Amino acid sequence: MLSGGVAMALLPPLAMAQTAPLPAVVVAPAEETVVRQQARFNGRAVAAQKVDMRARVSGFVVEVGFVEGGQVTEGDILFRIDPSEYRAALAQVEASLSAARATEKLALIERDRQKELVGRQAAAQAQLDKAEAEADRATAEVQRIEAQRDAAALNLSYTEIKAPFTGQVGLSSVDVGALIGPESGALVTLVRTDPMTVEFPVSERDLLAFEQSVQSGQRTGVGSVGLFLADGEAYGQSGQVDFTDVSVRQTTDTVLIRAVFPNPNGILRDGSLVSVSLQDDAGQTSLTVPQQAVLRDLLGAYVLLVDDQAVVEQRRIETGATTGGRVVVLSGLEPGDLVITEGANKVRPGATVDAAVETTPAGEN
Repeated sequence: MLSGGVAMALLPPLAMAQTAPLPAVVVAPAEETVVRQQARFNGRAVAAQKVDMRARVSGFVVEVGFVEGGQVTEGDILFRIDPSEYRAALAQVEASLSAARATEKLALIERDRQKELVGRQAAAQAQLDKAEAEADRATAEVQRIEAQRDAAALNLSYTEIKAPFTGQVGLSSVDVGALIGPESGALVTLVRTDPMTVEFPVSERDLLAFEQSVQSGQRTGVGSVGLFLADGEAYGQSGQVDFTDVSVRQTTDTVLIRAVFPNPNGILRDGSLVSVSLQDDAGQTSLTVPQQAVLRDLLGAYVLLVDDQAVVEQRRIETGATTGGRVVVLSGLEPGDLVITEGANKVRPGATVDAAVETTPAGEN
C-alpha cells in the first residue's frame, strides 16, 4: 500500500496524461472528379516563316532601312541598292522600244498600202508578200525589245530589297557603301515571330495508343496545348496542334508533331527549348485524392484514413495518373473516405486524432 505522500506525487503526471490534447490533422474526402489526362514532351520553338534576304542584282548599298533586331512590316525596304545604272538601262531600252514601234507602224502602213494595190491589180503579189514579211519582222522586234524592257524594269525593282512578310530582323551582314550581289550570300535573316510554331517528337507507341483510345471512345482527342518555357514558367498562351508528320524517324521511332501558339509579345524565340503539355479535350470521372495524401514505402502507395471514431487506419491503394494536384485511385478507397493531407507525420495507425476536414473543393482536373 502506497503512502499518502507517494500517492500525491503520482497524481499530477496521471492527470496530465489524461488531459493531453489529441494530435491535430487535416483530412480531405476521396471524391469523384473529372480528370483530364496530360502528357509532357520536350520540343523547340520554330519560326513559322524564316528567310535569308539576298541581293538579286549587283551594286552599292545606299540605304539600310531597318534596326537590327527590330520589327519590320511586309513591304518595308530593308536594303536599297544604287539604282542609277539600272534606271539608265531601262531608259535606253524604252527609247529603243519607241523606235521599234515607229518602224512597226511604217511597216504596217506599207503592208496595208500594198494590199490595196494588189486588190486593184496595180501591184504584184510579190510586193505584198515582202511588205507583210517586213511588218511581221517589225512586230517581232517590238516584242523582243518589250521583253528587254520588262527585264530592265525587273532589275530596277530588285534594287529595293523588301520584306516579304511582317517579322523581326537579325544582324545585318553589310553596311551602307558595301558592294553586294547574288554571290554575297545572306544579307539579313527575317523571321515571322507571331504566330510561333513548336515542334516536338512523340514516340510511335504513345501515338498509336492515343489514336486507339480515341477510336474506342475512351478519349475525345487533344484539347488545349500548354507550354512551359526554359525557366519552367508557364507560357501565358495556349496553342493548337496543326500538323502530325506522315513518317516515323527510324533513329528514334518518334513522330514529329507541331503546334501553333500566338506570340504577340515575342516571348518565344526561334530555336528556344520548351516543354509541351497536352491535355485531353474532355475528361473522365475518376476517384481522386489530394496528391499530398498519398504516401509510399517499399511495398507501394498507401494513405492514412480517419474513420468515424477519429481513429487512424493505414490503407494500401493502387494509383493512376496525377494531374492538377490530385491522384487517381484505381482501388483501395471508396468515395467519402477521409484521408490525412496534413499532419500524417505526427500519427500512427490506431491512434485517435483531432481531424479537421479540408473544405477546398476538388473541382475539375
